[in-house]
Amino acid sequence: MIGAKKILTATVLLAATVSAHAAGYPERPISLVIGFPPGGGADNVARVYADHLAKVLDQPVIVENRPGAGSTIAAGHVARAKPDGYTIFMGNSSVMGSDNVLYKVSYTPESFIPVARLTTSPMILIASKKSGINSVQDLLDRSEKEPGKLTFASSGNGVITHLAGVEFLRLSGRNLLHIPFKGGAPATQSVAAGDTDISFATAPSAKAMIDTGKVKGLAITSKAPSAVINQFKPIDQSGLKGYDITNWWGVFVPAGTPQNVTNTLFTATGKVLAESAVKKNLTTNFEEVNPSESQVAFAQFAREEGKLGLDLARASLQTKN
Repeated sequence: MIGAKKILTATVLLAATVSAHAAGYPERPISLVIGFPPGGGADNVARVYADHLAKVLDQPVIVENRPGAGSTIAAGHVARAKPDGYTIFMGNSSVMGSDNVLYKVSYTPESFIPVARLTTSPMILIASKKSGINSVQDLLDRSEKEPGKLTFASSGNGVITHLAGVEFLRLSGRNLLHIPFKGGAPATQSVAAGDTDISFATAPSAKAMIDTGKVKGLAITSKAPSAVINQFKPIDQSGLKGYDITNWWGVFVPAGTPQNVTNTLFTATGKVLAESAVKKNLTTNFEEVNPSESQVAFAQFAREEGKLGLDLARASLQTKN
């Protein structure tokens, strides 16, 4: 009985200490962890967000690149971090579903609290100049005649650029060989070099290669036309009906993070995304600022997207790609 009282007292004191620290949040630098290397689409969004979040919170926000294993190395690091708001994660639907199918990970979707959405954007289907593929119809025709010979690059197993390819295979009935990389930049570079034939690349990663004429942009992955990428038609309108996948980035924290900390991050994120300089930078790089209405709304959105990713991940295990 005495031992139980001591444990209860210690627990109360610990909770009080955590609450006291959280009340002054943030009091020191914050690490924003991403699962991709510098130079890709995720890295650009993270750095724009971190720079302006630091100004709003009046504390440094340091981007920490931990690429590899489809961003699960970074996600696992954050899931194990102390839930105090000083280690946060920028990710997308994979952490809410597909990671648990394609990788041996120590976390589940319940290991994270979704805080806020940052951007949404369709991906861009790009092709190597060496491939001779100039349209979605060319890709469909070639892959029908040469099953399993054409390659598609992605930024890692289970991430959205891989799952976009899985959905293409599912709807078209084609067979392409999947080549995973450790991020969007090396994946698009492989297409530019002609080492791989196509990629469903995140828009910022694709933009630099398209603008410099190193790859051909063929179509976008969303079913609806894009306000920020109006030079390409949707795949749905270019030969493959029903195709519709959109990439997004959001902020997550470890489960157990105090509510007042997540409230602070959500409010600060809203202020960041309202800044004209942020909107201009991200729009220029084909990312559309799309803040969530509330933490609850984003959590629901993230879980629904996670379910879609989970279904596609399961489909990828049944497809020889």
